[in-house]
Amino acid sequence: MSDANARKRRVVILGGGFGSVYTAMHLEKQLKREPDVEILLVTRENYFVFHPLLPEIVSGNIGLFDTVSPLRRLLKRTTLAVREIDSIDLENKTVTLAPGFKPRQSVLDFDHLVLGLGTVTDFRNSPGLHEHALPFKNLADAVRLRNHLIHVLEEACIEQDPALRRQLLTFVVAGGGFSGVEVCAELNDFLRRAIRKQYRSLKNEDVRVMLVHSGARVLERELGEDLALYAQSILTRRGIELRLHTRLETATPGAAILKGGERIPTKTVVSTVPSSPNPLIESIDLPTDRGRVKVDETGRVEGSDHLWSLGDCAVWPHPDGNGVCPPTAQYAVRQGELLAGNIAATMKGKEPKKFGFTGLGKMGSLGHRSAVALLFDKWKVSGLFAWFIWRTVYWMKLPGFDRKLRVAISWALDFVLPPDTVQLRVEGSGSVGHVHYEPGETVFEEGDLGDSFFIVLDGEVEVVKKNGDGQDHVLAHLGPGKYFGEMALLQTRTRTATVRCSKPTRLLSLKQRDFGELVANLPELRASFEKVADERSRDNEELAETAVESNE
Repeated sequence: MSDANARKRRVVILGGGFGSVYTAMHLEKQLKREPDVEILLVTRENYFVFHPLLPEIVSGNIGLFDTVSPLRRLLKRTTLAVREIDSIDLENKTVTLAPGFKPRQSVLDFDHLVLGLGTVTDFRNSPGLHEHALPFKNLADAVRLRNHLIHVLEEACIEQDPALRRQLLTFVVAGGGFSGVEVCAELNDFLRRAIRKQYRSLKNEDVRVMLVHSGARVLERELGEDLALYAQSILTRRGIELRLHTRLETATPGAAILKGGERIPTKTVVSTVPSSPNPLIESIDLPTDRGRVKVDETGRVEGSDHLWSLGDCAVWPHPDGNGVCPPTAQYAVRQGELLAGNIAATMKGKEPKKFGFTGLGKMGSLGHRSAVALLFDKWKVSGLFAWFIWRTVYWMKLPGFDRKLRVAISWALDFVLPPDTVQLRVEGSGSVGHVHYEPGETVFEEGDLGDSFFIVLDGEVEVVKKNGDGQDHVLAHLGPGKYFGEMALLQTRTRTATVRCSKPTRLLSLKQRDFGELVANLPELRASFEKVADERSRDNEELAETAVESNE
């Protein structure tokens, strides 16, 4: 950051969800006459996703980018840092960001810090789900699921084996809350509509969609018994098989395994549970309740005057005195507005206000022009009218006129046009890849963070370290079959030397995470790497001492 910015008071907001983005939006209004204050938002993506409409991407009711708003358009004054977060240092009031194109960390200082990191998909205690279940939490998950569904339909059309065909056309969704019910309903609608309109070699009765839920009824905790029973009747009428009082235990490449051992042959397992607080919260010393940050009625972290938290990662007391605020968008948006006002008030020496929002109700879509809603915790609405309310409310909440227009057009066209069944192959080439360098080009520099391991396939590299006079001293030449980069990865430190190419060179590159998986599961390989790393460290020290003596 520039010196001018360094002199400014800085509010750093972590996260790109409803709470964080709306905090930034309202801070811009609150501090528009405060030029000495900088607002900085740290997020993994440079866009904001309107999550309530994500299931409709699966069914194709709306387009891929209809739910996405560019953050730079929403936030005119806020500085955007599109990076992962490595660590948070509360004592020194800094946030360390992961490297970008250059493997060097960036450190941001702050005067006020807002934690809006949300939750992450957590399969740690569910073996098999991490490898074989499709999560449904963000835009990438929605695109991945839609691509997978189309791929399965294409394969089923030409599959001659009846057993494999049944397996391909069996779909299991785990989770009976809003997310699970909505994605299951949209998935079911899309499959049956696509088969009716475009995959005519398949039959509607060939499709088996199953919703697995550990409770007695879906949506019962969210909406109560009456609306839960109505929702169940709509889902079953549309061909969805409900498996209640059970849960998804694990998954394999060809089956979903339910609690008790029942095996459902399938190639599609979608899990909307479980989720857990962001691991970054666990890494810092804060008052927490089951991994979520404890805050007071103003949104300030207990025991602090400059730390704030909101949304899914915060335990925010409910204004009615009963329990805590639910982790929903309507609460996160209003928490963001209050937090912005309270941060501005604190900067001006004023007292922060308490949260007073008690909720407008709960709504859930059941697909195909049907929904359920509990308005103001007393009015129960279902069917077409609830669906109309659901769409109207969320349409009005979409940020920006352009997004409202896009979604309105998509919804109108959905009434008359068949669903698109285009499979977008957006997967990358993987974390293991080939890289090419020309003579004189640098693979990495001394002081860079260790992020990859390299094997020389063709050509030659030289390992270089600067001596006391700042002159380059060549420590080694490595040719085909040799490897480098393991020292920084094994010891979690920065590079101790520079590696550059002396000839046209082709390398095999393995990313840090995959290198870690490899050595963690092959102890003998790790021991071999560590032995070589120790030898290289001793050789480097000896060569460096020789270089110093020769200079003297």
